[in-house]
Amino acid sequence: MSGDRLKIILSLTSPLLIIITLFFGGIFYGLLQSLGYQPAIQKYDINFDAYYNVMFSERYAKLFWTGLGLNLWVSFVSTFLAAAFALFGALAIRKTFFAKTFCNFIYSLNLPMPHLVVAIGMIFVFSQSGLLARMSSQVGLIGSPSDFPILVKDKYGLGIILTYVWKESAFFFIILMSVLQSLGENFEELAQSLGANKWQRFRYVILPLIMPSLFSASIIVFAFSFGAYEVPALLGISYPQMLPVMAFEFFLNPDLNARSEGMALSIIIAMIVMILVIIYFWLIQSKIRKN
Repeated sequence: MSGDRLKIILSLTSPLLIIITLFFGGIFYGLLQSLGYQPAIQKYDINFDAYYNVMFSERYAKLFWTGLGLNLWVSFVSTFLAAAFALFGALAIRKTFFAKTFCNFIYSLNLPMPHLVVAIGMIFVFSQSGLLARMSSQVGLIGSPSDFPILVKDKYGLGIILTYVWKESAFFFIILMSVLQSLGENFEELAQSLGANKWQRFRYVILPLIMPSLFSASIIVFAFSFGAYEVPALLGISYPQMLPVMAFEFFLNPDLNARSEGMALSIIIAMIVMILVIIYFWLIQSKIRKN
C-alpha cells in the first residue's frame, strides 16, 4: 500500500468512525427500543408489539394510516410543485439579461431562512387572521377575515405544502441553474437546427440532461419533508397528524411504555425513506447498465 493511500485512509478513519457510531448507533438503539427493549423500566423482552399497536390496534391504526396518507400526500405534492416552480424559473432566467442577477437574488432569498421562520410567516400571511385575510376584508373581497379560505391548519396540509414549496424551490433552483449553466446551449441549438420546436427541445434535450440532478434533489427534498417535525407541528391540526408529529407525542407521553410506539413510528419513517433511496439507486444503476 502506497504512503499517499495510507494517509488518505488514516485521515478518513476518525470522521467515518464518528459518523458510523452516531448514525448507526442511534438507529440500532432506536430499533431496540421499538422492539420493546427498555432497561430503564425493566423491559428486556424483544417483540413487535409496538409495531402492531401503531399499525393495527383499534386505538392507533386509524391515526397511523391517515397520518401516513397525509405524509405521502404532502411530501409528493410539495416536492413536485417545488421542482416544477424551480425548473420554470431556472429555464426562464438562465440566459443573460439585464435583471438576471436580481432575479437570482429574489429566487434564492429564502434559502438561508429556517423552516420554522417560514412556517410562522405563513401563519402571519395566509391564516384567517393573517395579512391577506384582513386586506381582503378591508377592500371588500370578503365579508370578514373568517370568510378567508382555510390555508393554514387545514386537514389537507395546504399550509405545510405552501411552506415546503416556497422553501425548497430555492434548493431546486440553485441545483438546476448550476446544471443548466454547465450544459450551455449547444445541444439546443443543434436540435433547433434539425427542426425541433421549443417543446421538443425541452422534452428530448433539456429534460433528459437535467433529470439525474432533478431526481437526486427530489429524493433529498422528499426525505426531508417526510420526516420533518417543526412545520407539521406548527401548521398541522390534531387529526389527521403527520407521522413525525405523532411520534413526538408518543415521546412526550409521561408513560415510558409509549416510548416503544414512538420509536416504532420513527423506524417506519426511516424505512420508507430508505426504501425510496434504494429504488433511486436501483433506477440509476439500471440506466447506467442500459447506456
